[in-house]
Amino acid sequence: MNQTLLALLAFTPLLLAGILLVGFRLAAKIAMPIVFLVTVLIALLAWDMTFTRVLASTLQGLMLTVAILWIIFGAILLLNALKHSGGIAAIRNGFSGISPDRRVQALIVAWLFGCFIEGASGFGTPAAVAAPLMVALGFPALAAVVVGMMIQSTPVSFGAVGTPIVVGVTGGIDKAGITEQLVANGDSWENYFRLITSEVAITHAIVGVLMPLIMVIIMVRFFGANRSWKEGLDIAPFALFTGVCFVVPYALAGVLLGPEFPSMIGAMVGLAIVVPAARRGFLLPKTTWDFPESKSWPDEWIGSMEIKVDQIAGSTPISTFMGWVPYVLLAVLLVISRTVEPITNALKSLALSWDNILGEAGISGSIQPLYLPGGILIIVVLITALLHHMRGGQLGAALNESTKTILGAGFVLIFTIPMVRILINSGINQADLVSMPVAMAQAVADGVGGIYPLFAPAVGALGAFIAGSNTVSNLMLADFQFNVAQQLGLSTAMMVALQAVGAAAGNMIAIHNVVAASATVGLLGREGTTLRMTILPTIYYALFAGIIGLIAFYGIGIADSLLSG
Repeated sequence: MNQTLLALLAFTPLLLAGILLVGFRLAAKIAMPIVFLVTVLIALLAWDMTFTRVLASTLQGLMLTVAILWIIFGAILLLNALKHSGGIAAIRNGFSGISPDRRVQALIVAWLFGCFIEGASGFGTPAAVAAPLMVALGFPALAAVVVGMMIQSTPVSFGAVGTPIVVGVTGGIDKAGITEQLVANGDSWENYFRLITSEVAITHAIVGVLMPLIMVIIMVRFFGANRSWKEGLDIAPFALFTGVCFVVPYALAGVLLGPEFPSMIGAMVGLAIVVPAARRGFLLPKTTWDFPESKSWPDEWIGSMEIKVDQIAGSTPISTFMGWVPYVLLAVLLVISRTVEPITNALKSLALSWDNILGEAGISGSIQPLYLPGGILIIVVLITALLHHMRGGQLGAALNESTKTILGAGFVLIFTIPMVRILINSGINQADLVSMPVAMAQAVADGVGGIYPLFAPAVGALGAFIAGSNTVSNLMLADFQFNVAQQLGLSTAMMVALQAVGAAAGNMIAIHNVVAASATVGLLGREGTTLRMTILPTIYYALFAGIIGLIAFYGIGIADSLLSG
């Protein structure tokens, strides 16, 4: 079978998903089972994967689905607990002291707080935490999901305490072989890894400084009464200020400290500067922007978890501080759970693992219920129940509401994630073919030649679109990007950095990330609408990063110790 046909077949599941979700506007619960079946047929008939390997990949996907649903459940349960305790009303009232402007609220709650949560936990947790919080503050559910998905960009490469770089890049390239080459050239792996991390941080900082502004512009354009881009541009000075306050400490942390803390440090410094500035009206426009009256919202904006202040069942008023305590506690516990080694090991000790599923090499699954953000979220819910003096009936109502919401998300994800695992695991087959994602990437590289760096971030984004994970995209494609750089005589470190940056941006359109965020606000079935909006910032991110790559390679002449003549 020729390479062009193979690449086309490899692209088919993604194209089909896009056509059904975006073109035909089918709900994901209808589209994704179809895409899954098509993927299985391509794997069996074109890639000649064994039935056992396809089944093992499906079971691996189901284990990952359980892990993701556990995170979503924890996020929803925390929100519902706060709804019934009075915490949400307290948080909502607290924002009147900062700014009633929804644009400012989005920049602080979604961007800065969301970036901190991403840095601490990853796993798509920011959208799962920030989206329902925004709904509780009075945002339309669809707007909350779209804004929440846009958090999945700049902070993602250093999410989960640097996992996409520490695990994804290190595991995705031939570390032993590269180290040997570096030593022969008088260099070391540590310096090379630090170079990749620095280039990821600097590239993200340049591209990401505009993301808060883009996020607000898209929000007001699609969800404002006037559908006006201008109302987003009105807050440009403050949005750019927010971007700078995040990316400067973020880039410095990446260059000086390594991959573990840039997103958290950028967010903490940003919050410390931006919140007081907003209170004083610094750089804020004279007009205050809000969504239209909720009575006039189209049905597609509204989820099944719209939370109104009069729904609060708390028996006594809660202060704004106490309302925020659970989210602060969540952030602190996430950091501790990932940085204090004895606690990390203790949480990881409870694991449900299945190595070499059905005897298939390299296909393994593991669920760590305490270590996953879902476990931390449940712990925070229990502490919140004590701090907010919740009654048993209130906690029971929150549990019941959360369970109902999770069932809808589960049905979609049990098809989406196994489909992803089949694609990723397709490299071992009886036809001696590369995996489907690598076949797609090779088609892109072969088609564009010397200007490939412009498309390198898009390849990373494609990997994340498939897998819903920056880490997995890096594991799948970092070695491919490394080899392309060597073939073109370009800096391998910079090309791998472009892979990592693009893979972060791809999270904005990853289908199961959209499903997970939608589930937290009861908005399942409208994933295509979200994708049509988040594709815009994804294109911006991948294209801008690619242009930076071209300038770095051909303008500045950036190099590394492995640069071949």
